[in-house]
Amino acid sequence: MPSGAHQLFDPEAPPSRGSIDPTEDGGRTGVLSIGALYDEVEKALTSVFPRSRQLWVRGEIQSLSDQTGRSGHCYLDLVDPEDGGGGTVSRGRGAPALKVKCWKGIWGPLRAALGKEGIALSEGMVVIMRGTLDLYRPKGEIGFVLSELDVTALLGRLAAQRAELIRKLESEGLLRRNATISVPEMTLRVGLVASPGTEGYRDFLGQLEGSGFAFRVQVVPVAVQGGEAPVAIAAAVKALSRTDCDLIVVVRGGGSKADLAAFDTEVVARAIATATKPVWTGIGHTGDESVADMVANRTCITPTECGQHVVLQVSEWWGSHVGDPAAVLARRVPVLLADAETRDAQARGRLTRAARSQLRVHRERLSVRAGALVRQAPGGLEARQGSVRTQAARLGPLSLGHLSRQTERVRSWQRLLTAYDVDRQLERGYSLTFNAEGQLVRNAGDVLVGHEITTRFADGKVRSRVEATEKSEES
Repeated sequence: MPSGAHQLFDPEAPPSRGSIDPTEDGGRTGVLSIGALYDEVEKALTSVFPRSRQLWVRGEIQSLSDQTGRSGHCYLDLVDPEDGGGGTVSRGRGAPALKVKCWKGIWGPLRAALGKEGIALSEGMVVIMRGTLDLYRPKGEIGFVLSELDVTALLGRLAAQRAELIRKLESEGLLRRNATISVPEMTLRVGLVASPGTEGYRDFLGQLEGSGFAFRVQVVPVAVQGGEAPVAIAAAVKALSRTDCDLIVVVRGGGSKADLAAFDTEVVARAIATATKPVWTGIGHTGDESVADMVANRTCITPTECGQHVVLQVSEWWGSHVGDPAAVLARRVPVLLADAETRDAQARGRLTRAARSQLRVHRERLSVRAGALVRQAPGGLEARQGSVRTQAARLGPLSLGHLSRQTERVRSWQRLLTAYDVDRQLERGYSLTFNAEGQLVRNAGDVLVGHEITTRFADGKVRSRVEATEKSEES
């Protein structure tokens, strides 16, 4: 048999294990059971691809199932990255596919090694791997058992993709765009993109809370690693750009390169570069800076350092606008008080001397006037007594005349009041008529037929009922 050729079965050879007796199959010879067929296929595969032969295979990951938390194995479906007709990526129906298995003993160390290099296998990634062919008899599938992955080739492609992203951002003017946005002196309103409860989240907020300043932090919780992290981080940055925050901060604690892969993605880089607010990053680096750091307004190595810079920004403003002037005042106030006390003491001295001088002058003037009064008092007193006697002599007759005139005036008023006295009028023959409500009746029209009226005379009252009313023609 030529080298490399193989034969599934030989009709002339004696029946192998699993062959069917001719008498059980209509007299036909060489009919195989399914198990025997797979035996022959496995022999043929082994003869061409022995288990000791390691094959290198290149393919694009169509799907991936990482069973690290369960069985520990990893399963991949690979397709040809080229369909042979022009080099285009093919994930469609009919593309050559290969089932790949990586057992727990290989996948655990391999996964850790990939993580240290910042690589996380994902759909769409083209990989080169080494392993052996394998026949899975229950499903009749030819699979591939992975034993080694070409990490160097992966790193090269990832580095090329990263470099291409940086060139693209630079050509579009986005690489330093956010760095041109001025940071407010008082960054008290902070928008935080982080995963709550993580160490990086606590480290950043711890710096702000311990500063003593009244920071107002608006937190947008996101996942900072995994397949959904890039879109979530980008959406959070865009959302905070529309708020009134002074500064956007993106923080994440330490981790492997794979854990930090989200910050090398284009969607996150573009969100930070095009943000309308300054964006600071505090990502726990294990190596080179991420693309997110390169497009940010300021880059800090850790969340703690980022929090320190935010506090320092406010401290500098506080120092220049409040702290320094307060210190100057604290130094100058004692001096000013001492100067004021000196001026006050001098003024008190001048006032005391002036007051004493004025008292002395006025005391002398009072003494002179007191002497003059003592000398003039007897003559003045005698003159005043004479004047008082004269006034008293005139006051008596004047008082009596005035009193007489007022007495006569009072009597005149008494006579007038007597003339108008109601009782006197009644004695003269007049009467007063009142209605039932006790109101004085002044006109005939004030009463109606049938009403009671009361007539008052000097010697009593008469009650009567109105039978008729007549008005005089003159009225």
